[in-house]
Amino acid sequence: FRHITRHSIALLLRTRKYDYDLVVIGGGSGGLACSKEAAQLGQKVAVLDYVEPSAKGTKWGLGGTCVNVGCIPKKLMHQAALLGTAVKDARKYGCQIPCPTTNQNIRKQHWKAVQNHVRSLNWGHRVQLKDKKVKYLNLKGSLLDEHTVRGMTKSGKEVGCFFITKIPGAMEHGITSDDIFWLKEAPGKTLVVGASYVALECAGFLTGIGQDTKVMVRSIALRGFDQQMAGLVTDHMQAYGTRFAWGCVPQRVDKLPSGALQVTWADTRTGKEETDSFDSVLWAVGRAPEAKALGLDKVGVEVNRETGKIVVGADESTSVSNIYAFGDIGEGRPELTPTAVKAGRLLARRLAGQSTQLMDYDNVATTVFTPLEYSCVGLSEEEAVGRHGQDAIEVYHAFYKPLEFTVAERDASQCYIKVVCERGGEQRILGLHYTGPNAGEVMQGFSLALRCGATLSHLKETVGIHPTCAEELTKVSITKRSGLDATVTGC
Repeated sequence: FRHITRHSIALLLRTRKYDYDLVVIGGGSGGLACSKEAAQLGQKVAVLDYVEPSAKGTKWGLGGTCVNVGCIPKKLMHQAALLGTAVKDARKYGCQIPCPTTNQNIRKQHWKAVQNHVRSLNWGHRVQLKDKKVKYLNLKGSLLDEHTVRGMTKSGKEVGCFFITKIPGAMEHGITSDDIFWLKEAPGKTLVVGASYVALECAGFLTGIGQDTKVMVRSIALRGFDQQMAGLVTDHMQAYGTRFAWGCVPQRVDKLPSGALQVTWADTRTGKEETDSFDSVLWAVGRAPEAKALGLDKVGVEVNRETGKIVVGADESTSVSNIYAFGDIGEGRPELTPTAVKAGRLLARRLAGQSTQLMDYDNVATTVFTPLEYSCVGLSEEEAVGRHGQDAIEVYHAFYKPLEFTVAERDASQCYIKVVCERGGEQRILGLHYTGPNAGEVMQGFSLALRCGATLSHLKETVGIHPTCAEELTKVSITKRSGLDATVTGC
């Protein structure tokens, strides 16, 4: 849909005849990190950031996708949904608390509270830039030549690469993740089109705050992630109340006289056409880089024609010597805020001559904040088999029950751990996968171990913290190859 605001283009202007040592186009997480780091190292720096409104007219402040329409509001809405589940759990402990998801006023407060926090972050970023003596320009930047950046206050509306424009009624009547967090109230009965982590996270928190939610999946969920784990995530979501339409492709969206949106889709499994009505249709089919407006062709920056992303080297360099690209806009780079932040800071240090360290994109942990969270680091089982062969890997696994699920009588059949190892030698760990509570907190520490070359022996020799879910990773002993029951028993 719209452009990825987390990407950044950095221009190094080395001689005194230029106005700045470094100009950063893009005030997302990476761009802000790079500019502040460069300024601290004595560089004269400017940041240009301009937000094109979404197709629905939604706009926001400084900070990029993560702050405004991504990680931050998503996690807060996820937390609101978890609190609703916690209230239900509390009844099993004898606490009689009204369920907040049935109260429309409380749902409005969710949205307002999240939006107010995001606005506070927008202001905080502006203050930080001023304190670091970084010049912030609320302008849309483009390149006139290798050393000249043009800034515009307004331009014709551009909505990047919108993958669904050929579907009648999609843009006119639908919303995207650019809009969902800036609504004035809950969206009501919602169809989420797509099965990316963004789609599933949105569907999960909408279900959690009491919205009737359906996810339309063309093929598979969480493409690029371990597919066994993806299946556990969607199985739990279905048990949690989210409905799924598998193998379905939207055909058109019509607005009825009542104001409801009637969606027509084709079921590829049956060949039949089906319809249903919704209050909102959320398109979550992937972002595209808005690189065309940057003027890259004028200066000879190489772009991958298929993806629209900038071809970069290991040091974030482009085909033009003083122009660098990092974050989501870089071809082959993970679309994650922490990698953009770290890459931006390292680039600033190299440009200032303070370091030669390159960003290492291997073994970066991530978490999908669905109702049952999923975190991972390293290779999926499919990737491990593809690289090493089925006979050269060993998969240790366990189904476990979190202690907090016991009294609450929650189903734990999708709580699962998978450790993918080399089969021979020291059994170096290739990948770790976990579904369960607090997945991000669990995986962050284990990702450090993986970067240090952890083996299965290291993992099993580690003394767990009891009673926690994380300790189950240190106790794995059953292999998939054995065919034995991997269900954890006892405390």
